[in-house]
Amino acid sequence: GYNNYGQLGDGTTNNSLTPVQVNNLNNVVAITGGRDHSLALKEDGTVWAWGRNFSGQLDDGITNDSLIPVQVINLSNIVAITSGFGHSLALKEDGTVWAWGDNNYGELGDGTINSTFTPVQVSNLNNVVAISGGAGHSLALKEDGTVWAWGFNLYGQLGNGTTDSSLTPIQVSNLSNIVDIISGTEHSLALKEDGSIWAWGDNLCGQLGYETTNFFECSYIPMQISRDR
Repeated sequence: GYNNYGQLGDGTTNNSLTPVQVNNLNNVVAITGGRDHSLALKEDGTVWAWGRNFSGQLDDGITNDSLIPVQVINLSNIVAITSGFGHSLALKEDGTVWAWGDNNYGELGDGTINSTFTPVQVSNLNNVVAISGGAGHSLALKEDGTVWAWGFNLYGQLGNGTTDSSLTPIQVSNLSNIVDIISGTEHSLALKEDGSIWAWGDNLCGQLGYETTNFFECSYIPMQISRDR
């Protein structure tokens, strides 16, 4: 794939039409890719990053891009990772969420719009079991089956019935018994324990998949995806 910022992690900036092995990386249990950076979670609970670093999304203490994996500092006991366009998030085994990188829209969830080169704890959020990062927003699933969102909200991707962005997590409206979450560029989805899928946010290309009189209409609250489509 594309490698202009070293996001392939092979020590070069050469694009590749076939897979290349990421340098100096083993015992990996999870991976995720942002717009121009990549993350890996090792079985020892450490996080490693490579690629573009203009907003500190690699969290190596500097803003230089890296062509090979570098360890994310001040992070341990991590059980899950996710990446947005220019930010990264990690879930600790204690249920807290930590974020770093770009924060123009509050996607780090710490109550500010200050980008950071080191992880900051997402405010007022605990008992989390899953996380997902969109372009400028982030999602978290709590063990009680509720979903929480923060960051950019122009298209309703936070799912609280408004288009107001939020610098801290807010609960997504009308959702319960959720078992999984995922975020797209400007939309979000949730899977209920009954097998139904719910979506909200941008719908320019019909990505919400629900019946509406205006096919391209955004939804500011979760809507069930229609089985007839």
